Formats: sequence, C-alpha cells, structure tokens
Amino acid sequence: MTDEPRAWRVVLESIERDLLDGRLRPGDRLPGERTLSADLGVGRSSVREALRVLEVLGLIRTATGSGPSAGAIIVALPGGGMSALMRLQVAATGFAVADIVGTRLVLETAVAADLAESAPKRSLEASVGLLDVMESRTLSADEFLALDAQFHLSLAEASGNQVIAATMAGLRSSIESYVRAGASTLPSWEATSARLMLEHRDIVRAIESGDAAVARATVHSHIENYYSETNLPAHRVVGLPETVPDATPRGT
Repeated sequence: MTDEPRAWRVVLESIERDLLDGRLRPGDRLPGERTLSADLGVGRSSVREALRVLEVLGLIRTATGSGPSAGAIIVALPGGGMSALMRLQVAATGFAVADIVGTRLVLETAVAADLAESAPKRSLEASVGLLDVMESRTLSADEFLALDAQFHLSLAEASGNQVIAATMAGLRSSIESYVRAGASTLPSWEATSARLMLEHRDIVRAIESGDAAVARATVHSHIENYYSETNLPAHRVVGLPETVPDATPRGT
C-alpha cells in the first residue's frame, strides 16, 4: 500500500478521470473503501479522505451502514471542465492566497464593469436576494462567508460569461478558505462583517448606476481591503475551506 501523506490524491485523480471520461455518471455508486484501497494501492484512510473532498465539492454523497443505500453515490457532474479541474486542483494542492486575491481582482472588477455597462441591464435579483438573507438573519461566521462567496459568484453568473463563471466556481473553495482563515485574525468580526455588508450594497448600487469605473473601483477596494485587514501571508497555501471560531454577525 502507498503510505505517502498525499496518497489520497491517487484516489481523487482516478475518480476525476472516470467523471471526466464519462465512466461515472449521476446515480452510479463508487466501489467500497476496501475495493478502492486494494485496486489503487492506497490505505483506507486515504480513500476516506478523497471521498470527503469529493463530498465537499458536491460531486458525491455518502451514507453509513449497510444495504443498497450505503456507500458513496455520484450526485452531480462538474458544471464545466475548467471549473471541475480547478476545484479538484484546489482540493489536491491548493493555491497561494496572493494568487487567489490577484485573480479575483482581475476577474471580479471586470465583471462589475461589464455588468455596469451592459445594455439591457442584467438582472441582479439573485445577488440582491443573497444580501437580503445575510442582513435579515443571525449567521455564524462560516455561514456568512459561505453566502459572501456565493454573492460574488452570483455576480459572475449574472455577467453571462460562462468561462468567468466557471473560473469563479472553480475558485470558490479557495476563496472561502482564505476568507475564513482571515476572519480568525480580525480584531472584531462583527465590525468587519457589518462593513462588508455595506460594501456589498455599494457594489450593487455602482453596477445599477451604470458607472463602470466606480463599479470596478468598489469591487477592487472591497477585495483588497479585507485581504489587507487579515494580514494573511501572501504565500500561504489554501484549499478546502477552513473552520473559524463561531461568531454571530449581523448586516446593517
């Protein structure tokens, strides 16, 4: 058996190939841990880790016990080739925080400017709906930041550019990971989360006003200011979302 700490990548890459090549489809069940362990030459703990990653990515669901409903079943295919590959890359190796932030600044400022200039105007209903939920409920830090990441993804989806939307979807777990890690370093999570909510509304207003320059600048400062506030090391590698201490932010 392979004993390397990252042996679970062998399992992940094998299932990835089967998904991308069409050998696995929604409704199919994966072989059991023992079979995968023997077939791929890795320990059962590595199999379990790979399955955990795939479940976090939303590609499988697992059930304990015995019988026809036990084990892991494929519930979804990747939404796009680029998105799938990026999400699996993040799960396997992660990306440096500075690289994620830099990519966000390029993509999301362009999205905001394009949305501001679009004619006819694209609907931001999904984005505004997320903000309404974030403001109206008492949320833990994890819940708030998960919705925060979805808000930014929703803007990319509203742009209608499928490549950008797929790229943002692929980066989502990395984005959640660094913003959650950064939340634990903040002097006041409640103050920061309240400020983030105001900035989210500013982004929507800038887009709806049709001022591309203001929309671009508002998104840029929103992303850059949070990164600067957390003081996360630029070369820190993040992948799957990390857990941060519970908090109860409220939007304003």
